[in-house]
Amino acid sequence: MSSSPPLLPHEWIAGLEKGLSVIEAFDAEHPRMTATEVGRRCNMTRTAARRYLRTLTHLGYVSSDGKLYWLMPRTLRLGHAFIDSTRLPKLVQPHLQRITQGTDEIAYLGVLDGDDAIFLARSGSPRHTAGGYWPGTRVPAQVTAAGLAILASWPDAALDAWLDGRALPAFTSYTLANTEQLKAALKQFRQQGWALSEQQLDLNYRGVAVPLVDKSNQVQGAISVTMPINREESDHALERVLPVMLELAKNLRPLL
Repeated sequence: MSSSPPLLPHEWIAGLEKGLSVIEAFDAEHPRMTATEVGRRCNMTRTAARRYLRTLTHLGYVSSDGKLYWLMPRTLRLGHAFIDSTRLPKLVQPHLQRITQGTDEIAYLGVLDGDDAIFLARSGSPRHTAGGYWPGTRVPAQVTAAGLAILASWPDAALDAWLDGRALPAFTSYTLANTEQLKAALKQFRQQGWALSEQQLDLNYRGVAVPLVDKSNQVQGAISVTMPINREESDHALERVLPVMLELAKNLRPLL
């Protein structure tokens, strides 16, 4: 976990916050919106929303037909700027390749952002080129192995704060959508040093993850693999992938 220093009132730029909130208002359920709809989602007036949208259109981040607005590919620069400038994906990528070579499964690097686990890097064998998550994909943290591995590594106080008042939607009948059940699972994952997620987001899929802990004992993310469940039993899958993942996480620790 990492925390930012408190922001002083004179350092706050409200316009920047609102402009970013307009970009974040667009998602899979809201790919195209009017200024009124954007304003409603961002808690601002239609006039204010239109000003931000018009500015973002001028800068190339948004386009419009005069009524509806939508994001343009330029917004990808924001995400790629992080991936290109941060050290962790570059450091972990060769190790993901080794996991794939040792297990023939897709391997990922995931970090936590609010409700979600975000995948920053991946590797894969030729038979996996069309499947799995791609860098930038967001998945609810409590239903993916990477998110569970990271949460299980947090101190109790931080975990309780994350869970406090948080909705835990159920995606399948196997989803840990109850706070006490999730806490019990995270306690087990913390004790064993790795996390397992089976059919919590998609039926017939399994994820296994190991936290990446640095020299200061702070979790920086997690490495994970995903696989169909119907190919093998859980015990066999764990015997096949866990030794490789645990060894690489151990080797990465002094480098983080």
